[in-house]
Amino acid sequence: MTAERVTADFWFDPACPWAWMTSRWMLEVEKVRPVDVRWHVMSLAVLNEHKIDELPEEYRAFLSVDAWRSVRVCVAAAKEFGDEVLGRLYTALGNRFHLQGLPQSRETLVAALEEAGLPARLADAAETDAYDADLRVSHKEGIDKVGQDVGTPVIAVPGPDGDEVAFFGPVVTPAPKGDAAARLWDGTLLVASTPGFYEIKRTRTKGPVFD
Repeated sequence: MTAERVTADFWFDPACPWAWMTSRWMLEVEKVRPVDVRWHVMSLAVLNEHKIDELPEEYRAFLSVDAWRSVRVCVAAAKEFGDEVLGRLYTALGNRFHLQGLPQSRETLVAALEEAGLPARLADAAETDAYDADLRVSHKEGIDKVGQDVGTPVIAVPGPDGDEVAFFGPVVTPAPKGDAAARLWDGTLLVASTPGFYEIKRTRTKGPVFD
């Protein structure tokens, strides 16, 4: 632990429920540790494009269309208004996708943009590849820190010795709050900053719990 404030860079795909759980935990971490989250976009579609033929049909259909829509809107918003808009736009999108179960329709995207104080016209980005090059740059920046064998989210933060520590996850449900959020943060940094450490994992026994 340190009293000095640090920035945690967080790469997310707004469509991923597990990244959403981790992001809500990080908002708790901001309250109990000297950490400021800086948001970036990554893409499940880009992550899986090299193996899309091996995936279940329903997931392939999602990756081919819907998985591009909200990330493109996020990139368009950040490109025009700066990365600082991503946090509130992510919250507006995630509440609709994960809590309300709404589809990635234009209506949903427009409502999220308006809640985030952004112009509805940015929803047009969902239907064009005009921002895909920027999306790939942001995705690569995050995934290069951890390798191709993981997913979203990716978190990068200065470690105890000042060197960057980056990791996938943690995958957790429900999102810990208060002291529990602080303990998970401290433990995650301890484990992730251990030289030569790569993985702790166990089988998921339940899906995301949105509370």
